[in-house]
Amino acid sequence: MSPQDPFLKWLYAQIPLTRSMQIDTCVYKERSLTLSAPKEPNKNDKNTGFAGATTALATLAGWCLITRYTQDLNLDCDVMIVESQVKYLAPITQDFTAQVTLPEPELCKQFDHQMAEKGRSRMTLEVIITENGCPALTLTGSYLARLK
Repeated sequence: MSPQDPFLKWLYAQIPLTRSMQIDTCVYKERSLTLSAPKEPNKNDKNTGFAGATTALATLAGWCLITRYTQDLNLDCDVMIVESQVKYLAPITQDFTAQVTLPEPELCKQFDHQMAEKGRSRMTLEVIITENGCPALTLTGSYLARLK
């Protein structure tokens, strides 16, 4: 973790698991977020990415994207995943990165409108972890944000 990255410092403090996983990169720009972790502290007995760790990274990536997005809207929200489906497509044999992008602008506008009207809103995201350029894990998750 870069000591210069305030969001990662905050993430380590808020979600202790992120320290144990040694999440070391969180890049948020242009409606997308990447979250990375080394394989070594997150491996299983087969020396591949442990399913729980890879799923946790994917879940966290979506959570971080919604958190950063609502912060950009100057909203103080609690964010949580309320439903997810994970597909394990290939073993993860190296350090891994979860990538997620906000949906098309129209869906974001609907999210924003519902947040303004009801103080809470949901957004479905697809998070992908790749191995050698091919999807190794996909997570489709429904995230809820609600005003504190």
